Amino acid sequence: MRPASLLVLLLGLFNLNHSVAVAEPSDVRFVVGGLMPEEGGDWKRADSPLSNPFGIDFDSQGHMYIVELGGGRVHRLDTSGNLTRIAGDGSKAYSGDGGPATDATFNGMHNCAVTGDDQLLIADSWNHCVRRIDLDSGMIDTIAGTGKEGFSGDGGPATDATFNFVMCISLSHDKQTLHITDLKNLRVRNVDLRSGTIATVAGNCKKGVPDDFSQATKSPLVDPRAAASDAKGNLYVLERGGNALRVVRPDGSIHTVAGTGQKGHHDGPARQAQFGSPKHLCADPSGNVYIADDVNGAIRKFDPQTSQVTTVLGRGVGHAKLRLSHPHGVCYHDGVLYVVDSGNSRILSVHGIDP
Repeated sequence: MRPASLLVLLLGLFNLNHSVAVAEPSDVRFVVGGLMPEEGGDWKRADSPLSNPFGIDFDSQGHMYIVELGGGRVHRLDTSGNLTRIAGDGSKAYSGDGGPATDATFNGMHNCAVTGDDQLLIADSWNHCVRRIDLDSGMIDTIAGTGKEGFSGDGGPATDATFNFVMCISLSHDKQTLHITDLKNLRVRNVDLRSGTIATVAGNCKKGVPDDFSQATKSPLVDPRAAASDAKGNLYVLERGGNALRVVRPDGSIHTVAGTGQKGHHDGPARQAQFGSPKHLCADPSGNVYIADDVNGAIRKFDPQTSQVTTVLGRGVGHAKLRLSHPHGVCYHDGVLYVVDSGNSRILSVHGIDP
């Protein structure tokens, strides 16, 4: 890593616990990267130690884990600012199960999630499976999917199930349930991490806009890209082509809560808001939902209490000079919102957003 990049890493990590008002430029800090020349800085994309990062999460010690879509590697960024490759060699393949993760290969990782006992789960998208790295032993295996595309397995072991493009994964608030967006099967599926069984919770393999109040498992979806649940058990489903945010309530009904379905950028009442091919989402402890709005180069916030959508970063908001390029990952951790600015191969943190 170049000295300048390491310095930026250390400065970003040093300031993680400080919070000020979001409107001020100092609220946005660089964990990896910095302002580029066109933004008034001197950092260049070529300086980044990352290649097309997409997803991040944290372990119980506060270490960050980063998966790369284009680079095919998994990294650990420890709390001292040291970046270490822990898996993947950059090639596209499906190998390594049963051995050290440093020898494993992946194919199109989109994001990751860390369990309560510090197991790193990875959406190995084009291998149609979910991989697991034991962060103590460094060994890797597959916990959902066979590596072959298809649709099967509901009601049985997730290891025997088949998927068609595991787009994104996330964990429930209690970290006992793994949410999987099975993109080309137009479904969201849950894995009970205690029993290992899998079940569909939204989608019926048909493409379309679901009717509000209909049963989620009997309803169509446009293209579920990511799903995340809040502490109350509401499961939010983000649709890129549908340009909408939907929610599956604890009673199993599905509702559209934000987005008109038309591409655009418009804040305000949630059902009148517009998105630009949104890609990923996360929820904070209060139930607010943050959305990586890819084509708009923005991070949006859905407040379920007010049913309003606002822009919290990008397009001149949060930092006047900053320009996001295809943000593909968001993660809320210890009161800080982290943003993976994939097109610029950098990672930022946003402080002072009220939960």
